[in-house]
Amino acid sequence: ILEAGKRYGLKPKIHADEIVQFGGAELAAKVGAVSADHLLQASDEGIKQMAKNGVIAVLLPGTAFFLMEKPANARKMIEAGVPVALSTDRNPGSSPTESLPFIMNLACLTMKMTPAEVLTACTINAAHAIGKADEVGSIEVGKKGDLVLFDAPNYQTLQYNYAVNLVDTVIKKGQVIVEGGALRDVPVPTT
Repeated sequence: ILEAGKRYGLKPKIHADEIVQFGGAELAAKVGAVSADHLLQASDEGIKQMAKNGVIAVLLPGTAFFLMEKPANARKMIEAGVPVALSTDRNPGSSPTESLPFIMNLACLTMKMTPAEVLTACTINAAHAIGKADEVGSIEVGKKGDLVLFDAPNYQTLQYNYAVNLVDTVIKKGQVIVEGGALRDVPVPTT
């Protein structure tokens, strides 16, 4: 499978060390995975190897919250040089939320990430984790015109006010689809 992936330019993504430590972080580093997801039980050696091999840690704080488990050690990963991304894990068995703002709150409160780290984890690092950083994840010339504007005095407010929808405007492919917090009656651009 790994050879076929190399032939077609595909990099593996690994579901790793969620419930028990089984060497998933180490395996992700060994096979050159683009990311390892979950990592609640990642070992120190696994974190070190992920940093050395540029594996992105996709952390899912909603899973730890819902399962009442200790969250992934984001601080240790960031300090070791592992790029961290965040996601909801939208999974009815372990993380039944679709709310990225809630995940952002949890990352600050339970994983001790700073608001700036959380914003990076939800934008450019998340784009890298899916191999799309050349298209999305930051505001740059040549990237898709996707943008969310929040009704907030600063970016720290996004993580401070939990369970509050602060979205004011959503722009997808350069087209405004949410304005003043309300969905506009326009076709939503695909992909």
